[in-house]
Amino acid sequence: MLVAAAVCPCPPLLVPEVAAGAAPELDAARAACSDALGVVAASRPDLLVVVGPAGQDGTGSHPQGAGGGFGGFGVDLEVRLGPAGDDGARERELPPSLAVAAWLLDRTDWAAAPVRGLGVGERLAGERCARAGRELASEAGRVALLVMGDGSACRTLKAPGYLDGRAVHFDAAAARALGAADTTALLALDEQSAYELKVAGRAPWQVLAGAAQGAGLGGALLYEEAPYGVGYFVAAWS
Repeated sequence: MLVAAAVCPCPPLLVPEVAAGAAPELDAARAACSDALGVVAASRPDLLVVVGPAGQDGTGSHPQGAGGGFGGFGVDLEVRLGPAGDDGARERELPPSLAVAAWLLDRTDWAAAPVRGLGVGERLAGERCARAGRELASEAGRVALLVMGDGSACRTLKAPGYLDGRAVHFDAAAARALGAADTTALLALDEQSAYELKVAGRAPWQVLAGAAQGAGLGGALLYEEAPYGVGYFVAAWS
């Protein structure tokens, strides 16, 4: 059963070494992520599953101890998902969203429960996302999620996806749903609009919605901004 969740953005810029001179611009987001993870740790889960966007279709599992890094962004920094696993886990490369999650967990000295990762295709249908979430929630008596994902990348003229007038309204709906732990509203987010608006978080958020159905969790929105023209949200559910 799902007992808590933290929702965090997943840009590599969240890692100060990647952001370099621009690192202070996301200090508030980093602090909010730490607060959200504190809520998850306080729930004393038996299992923590990190969920993040990875590729276009399907899902992929990443065991505890799987490694990743930020060499593709010009930074020689390696991370590992939770404590070291077996030798096979070392060979599983984390997608960027889960590498950022691993960095967040390292920063909070996470050692409260076993950890594993789930990469979710950004075009995975909403019902499949919800089904994956329900399956996650049944894996242990007390399950917690760390859900990585960004809002629209079309909020300004200089945004990665340029300016799209629909972006602010899509992000506002997503922020309301995340802050209220509204699973119905999250599952209602339109898949095609999310794809067109370059919303990396839609599928992971809908996995969360599936996991939380019937759990009776409440939510709090801890951060909502659009630096660099991309919607970033942090929320805590418990």
